[in-house]
Amino acid sequence: MASSQRWRQGLVWLHVVTSVGWMAQALVLFTLLSVSYRSAEAEVRVSATTMAHVVDTTLLAPAANAAAFTGFVLAAATPWGFFRNWWVLVKFGITVVQLYAGIFILSKSLQASVVSAEAGHPTPPGLQLVGTGLMASAIAFQAWLSVAKPWRRTPWASTRKIPAASTRVFAAAVFAPLADIALGLVLGVPAPLFELIVLAVVLGLRPRRIAAQPRTAAVASRSSEARSAVPERP
Repeated sequence: MASSQRWRQGLVWLHVVTSVGWMAQALVLFTLLSVSYRSAEAEVRVSATTMAHVVDTTLLAPAANAAAFTGFVLAAATPWGFFRNWWVLVKFGITVVQLYAGIFILSKSLQASVVSAEAGHPTPPGLQLVGTGLMASAIAFQAWLSVAKPWRRTPWASTRKIPAASTRVFAAAVFAPLADIALGLVLGVPAPLFELIVLAVVLGLRPRRIAAQPRTAAVASRSSEARSAVPERP
């Protein structure tokens, strides 16, 4: 139990660190893009947009992947779940939207801004500034949700307390982001391979823990009744 608690605390710590890093890098992007947007010098625009693209691919993307992964695992591997509490569900929804926007919209637009700046065109578009600002603001709001834990449970919340995952699950979840960061350095691009594998395993094991819980409770109840039925010795 003590070992499992330490690994779980380590995963929470990693989630906090990577989430703060994600927000910090979003603010860096906002600053660099603001410099490029306001500058009249082509060299400044090229340098600022190029550095924004480098920060996005080398720092922000791995931090975002690790923050999202650790958050998903903490929800799936603990009694919190994804749909039991409104504040967790809201965090989950915001994270999914941020991942989609970052991977399929922001990264591509940053690369296009670099090409546009090198061609001497004004960059970046105003939507990039708005997007990076909203990204940082959304992460700050998620941090508040984690601290305050507002609102009540959702209508889908079960009264059963689902047991936490095993120690090996939390240990694997701690090492997976570190392994993916090393893999990304080798490949030169973000590669959340181990994180996806571990997350798939955790999500696959959660229904088994849920299904096993009633049987465990029933066995404990029958054992208690059997002990109470045994007459005491004189």
